[in-house]
Amino acid sequence: FKKTFFASSQASINNQVNKMQSQGNVGSNGPELRGSNITLAKITKETEIDNRQTKIVCTLGPACWEVSQLEELIENGMSVARFNFSHGDHEGHKACLDRLREAASNKNTHVAVLLDTKGPEIRSGFFADGAKKIDLVKGENIVLTADYSFLGNNKKLACSYESIASSVETGQSILVADGSLVLTVLSCDVESREITCRIENNASIGERKNMNLPGVVVDLPTLTEKDIRDIQEWGVKNGADFIAASFVRKASDVHKIREVLGDEGKDIQVICKIENLEGLENYPEILAATDGVMVARGDLGMEIPPEKVFLAQKMMIREANIAGKPVITATQMLESMISNPRPTRAECSDVANAVLDGTDCVMLSGETANGEHPTAAVSIMAHTCCEAESAVNFDSLYQAVRNSTLSKYGHLSTSESIASSAVKTAIDVNAKAMIVCSESGATACQVAKFRPGRPVTVLTTSARAARQCYGVLKGMKSTILPSLQDTERLVNDCIEQFKKDGIAKSGDAIVVVHGTHARVGGTNVMRIQYA
Repeated sequence: FKKTFFASSQASINNQVNKMQSQGNVGSNGPELRGSNITLAKITKETEIDNRQTKIVCTLGPACWEVSQLEELIENGMSVARFNFSHGDHEGHKACLDRLREAASNKNTHVAVLLDTKGPEIRSGFFADGAKKIDLVKGENIVLTADYSFLGNNKKLACSYESIASSVETGQSILVADGSLVLTVLSCDVESREITCRIENNASIGERKNMNLPGVVVDLPTLTEKDIRDIQEWGVKNGADFIAASFVRKASDVHKIREVLGDEGKDIQVICKIENLEGLENYPEILAATDGVMVARGDLGMEIPPEKVFLAQKMMIREANIAGKPVITATQMLESMISNPRPTRAECSDVANAVLDGTDCVMLSGETANGEHPTAAVSIMAHTCCEAESAVNFDSLYQAVRNSTLSKYGHLSTSESIASSAVKTAIDVNAKAMIVCSESGATACQVAKFRPGRPVTVLTTSARAARQCYGVLKGMKSTILPSLQDTERLVNDCIEQFKKDGIAKSGDAIVVVHGTHARVGGTNVMRIQYA
C-alpha cells in the first residue's frame, strides 16, 4: 500500500492542483480558502426554497399528527414521515398513518413512511415505595443488579441487562438518562450479577432510564421480539417504505432484517442506524449490505466521546456518498425548537454543516413529534438546507464523487457510468432539469449519487418506488404512471410540465435517462432533449 501510495502521490498531487485550479480553489500563488462564491449579495438575498435538494424526515407525534397539521409539514418540506415504535401501539400508529396518507393525497405528494424500531435497549428499573424519582449524590456508591424485579432506591438499582456484571470492567463509565448521570464501575460480582459503582455527579432520575455502556460489545439481539412483530404485523402489512433498524452492529443484522421482511416485504428498504462503536467498526460491511444509513448521533454520542461524533458523521456520510447509499443525519438538529420559536445559531450551523458534509436527509425528532413549533421547525430546516446548498459547486461535487468512487473501486458499474455521464452532460450543457424513467428507483438512486444539483423528476409505475425516491434521494421528485412503454410521449408531457412550472422555457436542454425497454434493470440510454 505504501509503495503504491508514494509512487502515485506526485501524480495525484498534480492532478488535484490542476482540478482545483479549474474550479477556482487555487490561485496563481497556490491554494486559496474555500467560500469565494459566498458574497454579501448571497447573504442578503431571499432564500430560493423551491430549489431545495436535501430531504427532511419528520417524526410524527401528538404535536403534528392531525391531517391539517400534516398538510402543513408537507407544504414546508417533509418528504419522509417517521413512526417511532419506541412509543405507541399498532392501532395508534395505523390511525396516524391513515391521516398521513389522506394529507399526502390532498397535497398530491408521495410522502414515504419510515418505521423506526425500538431495538435492544438497557434501562434502569423501577423504584420502591411508589417513588417517581430518586436523588443521587456525587461520591456515594450505588449497586446495579441484573435482577430486574428488584425495586430500587438511591443505594441499589435494577438494570435490564442480564450480563452487565460479566460485560463491564473496573474503571469503566456507565451513562444513565442520556448521560445526565455518570457512574464509574468499582467492582463486579458475576455470581450475584451485581456491580458496585461510584456516582460521579449529583442527579435526580426517574424510573426506566436508558443506560449506555461505552465500548462494551453487548450481548443483545439487534431485533427483539417486539421489533419482529412491529415489522411483520405493521410495517409489511401497512406498506411501509423504510425500516430504520436501531443499534445495527454488523452486516448479519441487515440479513436478519431482510429475512424478517420476507418475500412480501422485499421491496421495503433497510436504513441502518449506527449508534455505537461496534457499528462504526463494522461500518464497511454494514454499508455494503444496507440500502441506506442513519447517523444516529444521540446514542452514538454516549458510546464514543462527544467531541468525536462530528468525525464519525463525516466519515459515515463520505463512505455512503461513495457507495451511492442515501444517508440521514439525525438527533438534536433543532432541539431548542421543542420549546422555542427560533433555533440557536449553532443548530442552524449544525444542519448546514451536515448538508455540506453530503447528507441526503436531515431529521427532526421531538421538534415535530411533541414540540410547540413543528411547522416552523420544518420551515427553518428547509431554508437552512437551501442556504447550505447555495454554497456548493455542483460541478466540483460531481467530480469529487466520481473520482472518489474510481479511487475506491477502480471502475464504475454500467448503471453508474450511465448515471455519471447523464449528470456530467446536464452540468456541461446547463440543463434546466433531468428526467429519469425508473421502474424500481435504482437508476434514480445512481443519478442522485452524482449530485446533479438541478430538478430531477423520476417517472415510475411503482407507488413505493415513487415514495422512496421522493423520500430520501437528493433533489428527486416523482410521478407515478400506469406504464413506461411510450417513453417519448411521457418525456414530452414531463417537459411541458417543467415549462408550466417555470423550471424550463422553450429551447432549454433537458437530460433524459431511460431504457430501450421498460423493465427493471433496462436503463441504457442517456440523451438531451430540448423544451
